[in-house]
Amino acid sequence: MTVFEKLQSVTEAAQNEQELPNFLAERIYWIIENRDRFHAREADILELAEKVTNYDTYGQTGYLGMGVNNVILEKALSRLEE
Repeated sequence: MTVFEKLQSVTEAAQNEQELPNFLAERIYWIIENRDRFHAREADILELAEKVTNYDTYGQTGYLGMGVNNVILEKALSRLEE
């Protein structure tokens, strides 16, 4: 499984199971569809896949502040899209 296949798999799971918003999923799918642009950044793609896996709508809230929320995921996407 390539990093892009992994990213697609975890994104689909996050949409179905973790309420990943469509506007974030669309940005991720754009990266997957344009994988030629990102081949040199596979380590960053893998890191993004890990963030999507840990996505939680209510992440970074509460006493422990765990999980990855919209803000963290958007920052990771913006760094990739630069």
